[in-house]
Amino acid sequence: MSARPTLIIGTKQFSSWSLRPWLAAKMAGIAFDEVVIALRQPDTKANIMQHSPSGKVPCLIDGDLAVWDSLAICEYLAEQVPSLWPEDRAARAVARAVSAEMHSGFQNLRNLCSMDVLSDLPMAEIAPELAPEVARINAMWTDCRTRFGLSGPFLFGRFSVADAMYAPVVTRFKTYYLPLEPVPAAYADAVMALPAMAEWIKGATTSPSV
Repeated sequence: MSARPTLIIGTKQFSSWSLRPWLAAKMAGIAFDEVVIALRQPDTKANIMQHSPSGKVPCLIDGDLAVWDSLAICEYLAEQVPSLWPEDRAARAVARAVSAEMHSGFQNLRNLCSMDVLSDLPMAEIAPELAPEVARINAMWTDCRTRFGLSGPFLFGRFSVADAMYAPVVTRFKTYYLPLEPVPAAYADAVMALPAMAEWIKGATTSPSV
């Protein structure tokens, strides 16, 4: 990794996929520059294509290398800072599994509760198709915390890629007032208390918007 790679991200208010590697890099102490591209604009795609071969954000530019997927970027960062994954083999396997589950799943949560870190949008009721995903997240966070997370406030004790992957989900639970059981609620509070999360949300008030 070069001395200072560049992370191309989208509007901080909305870009959940950008938050993930941004937060992982911040928590790992990896210095980077950032380029914020306004989403939902006529020229958004063209602006992103100047940096990312996929036409999507985020994209990490490290010298002549581009890495354009959130989880792939986190894996790339973890090769520089291995502590981004749990040290214990079993915990690391589960951390990768829950990260992959977030990467490919929870489509109803994505569609019905898009990330908006600057708004309060309480839901009058939980849609039937959303309820199983809310239940699954509560169960998953409780399982990770009780099996692997007793040494610290995060899913696997210390902060890991898994927490970066679920940080945007935490904001969704806060924005839409989705129900959290006690263990997941404490976990969500720990994520939101991170100075890096406060930095992201502050940046959302000044980053390009729609």
